[in-house]
Amino acid sequence: MTTAVQLFHSLPPIASLPTATVPAAKSSAGARNQPASLHVVCASRKSRDDDYHATLKALNSKGRFPRKSLGQHYMLNPEINGQLARAANVEEGDVVLEIGPGTGSLTNVLINSGATVLAIEKDPHMVDLVRERFETTDKFKVLQEDFVKCHIRSHISPILESRKALNVSLIRAKVVSNLPFNISTDVIKLLLPMGDIFSEVVLLLQEETAVRLVESSLRTSEYRPINVFVNFYSEPEYNFRVPRTNFFPQPNVDAAVVTFRLKQAPDYPSVASTKSFFSMVG
Repeated sequence: MTTAVQLFHSLPPIASLPTATVPAAKSSAGARNQPASLHVVCASRKSRDDDYHATLKALNSKGRFPRKSLGQHYMLNPEINGQLARAANVEEGDVVLEIGPGTGSLTNVLINSGATVLAIEKDPHMVDLVRERFETTDKFKVLQEDFVKCHIRSHISPILESRKALNVSLIRAKVVSNLPFNISTDVIKLLLPMGDIFSEVVLLLQEETAVRLVESSLRTSEYRPINVFVNFYSEPEYNFRVPRTNFFPQPNVDAAVVTFRLKQAPDYPSVASTKSFFSMVG
């Protein structure tokens, strides 16, 4: 049987971890473009050492190693987490939903950016880990639930309402997550119609999935019902690619970050019935 220690020994050397790359990406208009405004900064060696060893130490403290059934792949490069937060323009006072916080490396970046984070985690061991890690802050709450089965609106709406009661100008929350690849489509289908409570959804996805979701040209054979759904409810944008060597365990594919800027109901395409429309498309 493979032990946690054996799995840890399979990790790449710290210095070999690459940063994200920004290739020509498909915009929401279907055209290739190079996001010139995104500046990718290499993390310092000390920063990488801290995050690399912190991840191993956190997992080892619970006697855990990633579970394939939960699609768990832990981020080892702290700069990627910073880029995820910047892609969502996370700032002081934001409310952020994080799905699958794992050891809390992205969570920490979000909190340090000034956000209040609501995390949904299915693995009870990881729930205990992040609850202990952030027990001294009032800007974090974690719920042990399966995200695709939970009623997320009932969790987020009270937080937004409490902000309104304090005369805070915040109107909608944001979603920033390094998603388990095996639930990405389900998560997208749940979140994108919630433009009334979320302004943008920034997700780290399997790269092939990311490219397919932002392709909006009806002339391509790759256009599928999910593309109709995505473009009905949002304006998707491919941000940058994340090489597979940034994760533990290393997946078989690279990842990429996509931003979905959610539309609100008045901005949806005009159809008599959304249910009938998607039944026809699907």
